[in-house]
Amino acid sequence: MTTQTPEPDAGGPVDYRPATALVAEVVRGVHDEQLDTATPCAGITVGALLDHIDLLCVAFAAAGRKETLPDGGRPREPDASRLGADWRDRLPDRLETLAEAWRSADAWEGMTRVGGLDLPGQIAGATGLDEVLVHGWDLAVATGQAFPTDDAQAAAAVSIAAAWAQDVVAQNPDGTPGLFGPPVAVPDDAPPLDRLLGLTGRDPDWAPV
Repeated sequence: MTTQTPEPDAGGPVDYRPATALVAEVVRGVHDEQLDTATPCAGITVGALLDHIDLLCVAFAAAGRKETLPDGGRPREPDASRLGADWRDRLPDRLETLAEAWRSADAWEGMTRVGGLDLPGQIAGATGLDEVLVHGWDLAVATGQAFPTDDAQAAAAVSIAAAWAQDVVAQNPDGTPGLFGPPVAVPDDAPPLDRLLGLTGRDPDWAPV
C-alpha cells in the first residue's frame, strides 16, 4: 500500500482512546444470541467480526510498539470459533492495550509493519483508527447499539481515519480488495462518521434484516 495521510496532530499522536473505549462498550453490549447475526461486512457474522476486532487489536498494537509478530501481523480469515469464553473481557482489554500502544509520538514516526506490509507509522496509525471506528460501527448497528462519535476527541479520530480513507479511494475509486468495497455516495453535509462509512463502502443507513 502506498497511501499517505496528513500529519495527524501537528507532530503528535492522535488519541485512540475515545474510539477504543466506545468500541469496548459495544463489545460488552453484545448478547450471546447475536453472535450469528449478519453485519454490514458481507458474509461476516457478529461472532466472526468480534474475532476480527480481536486480531486487529493485536496486530496494530504490535505495529504501534514497532514489534514484529511471528506471522508478520498478516490478516486471517475471521472465525467465531476462536473467540473462547472470555471475549467480553479480553477484547476490551486488548482495545485498551491498542490505544496505549499509539499514545507515544514515536508510534507515529518512522516505519512499522502490519498486515504483512511495511508502512510509515502515520499510515499504520490512521489505518488502525479506521479499522477500530468502522468495525465498531459495524458491530454496533448489527447488534442494535448506539455508536456516537460527536465527542470532540472521537471526532478527531474520525477525521484522521477519513483523510486516510479518502486518499485510498482517490487511488482506488472502485474499491480495494481485502480492505473495503466501492464507495457509497453520501451527502456532502452528512455527519463525519457517515462520510467515513461511505468511503469504506458502507451504507450509513444499513440495518439488520
